[in-house]
Amino acid sequence: MRDSTSLLTNLRSRYNPDNDLLVEGRMYTELSGVEKTTAKYIKAAMSEVDQRYTQITLDAGNAVKQQLYAKQTGISYEYQGSVMTRTHIRGVSDIDLLTLTNKFEDTELTKVVDILDRYDLKSQYSYTSQQRLQQFRENFSRYTGDSDAELMALRLNNESILRAVYSQCDISNAKAIKVHHQHYNRDIDVVTANWLVTVGSIINNNDKTYKGVKVFDKEKRTTLPADYPFLSIKRINDRSAETGGRLKKMIRFLKNVVADSDRTINLHSFEINAICYACPAQDYKDLYYLDLAYYIWRWMFDLHRDPVRLNALKSVDGSEYVFLSKPERVEALRDLEDEVWKLYNTLNQA
Repeated sequence: MRDSTSLLTNLRSRYNPDNDLLVEGRMYTELSGVEKTTAKYIKAAMSEVDQRYTQITLDAGNAVKQQLYAKQTGISYEYQGSVMTRTHIRGVSDIDLLTLTNKFEDTELTKVVDILDRYDLKSQYSYTSQQRLQQFRENFSRYTGDSDAELMALRLNNESILRAVYSQCDISNAKAIKVHHQHYNRDIDVVTANWLVTVGSIINNNDKTYKGVKVFDKEKRTTLPADYPFLSIKRINDRSAETGGRLKKMIRFLKNVVADSDRTINLHSFEINAICYACPAQDYKDLYYLDLAYYIWRWMFDLHRDPVRLNALKSVDGSEYVFLSKPERVEALRDLEDEVWKLYNTLNQA
């Protein structure tokens, strides 16, 4: 682990890559009452990226979206990822722009039919929910086209439009096109996908929060298993509000520790969000920021020493096990816990 002074210097540089004096002034003001360097690092590492940089990131995403919108029909556009929960850690951050075809949707029709045809399942839903499921069943019309071909066409159309506009446009990744917007100095990942209409979205009046997103893989020429990004965003936002912002502070803190470590710690937003979200809100909702750093260390310490609980840990949206049969992720968790412990212990020396 680096010394606390170099950690703080590195974090300040990352949060203010353009050396904006206004941003620098805000950072110094926020840390003015903190004497110890390690404590300053911990507090800064938990803080939200300056709003000006977040807005520029969103402006860059909107600029790319407008280029596509002007030349496409039958497509909806959505943002996903850490920028939408304000848990991104860099002044210069990627943003994920989903391009979702409206020509077809995958559905959980089989589940709908099972619920309606089985009393033990149907009785678990309110009368209004049953009516909405029945209406969906009656109005369902199966898509008869080639969904993979449609998504491939959308992916290639995205590539064509963006390469004509942006000189820095990388199409090599199978799941996303990376555009660098030079004016805003931001990267935007443009993802091709389609919706999955779930039972939850049907009974919640087509609320996208409960819809799945199936990302198209250009190399495999098919979609990947569904993610539920908007449910994850809602859950993180709601839990963080419940804890006075402390959930997001823990997430940012761990992301910064990973970024600043001399070791390669192979944990990303997916795992870090899940680790922090699993913490019982009542255990940390009133903690001081230094106590919060100790709390998340202790949580990780206990977690990786309890294989049953570790293997049962699921993603924020509940769709995927995070550590089950992934020994490299377990090792990364152990490394991250060790880094946080070393950092916390320097408080008595820094």
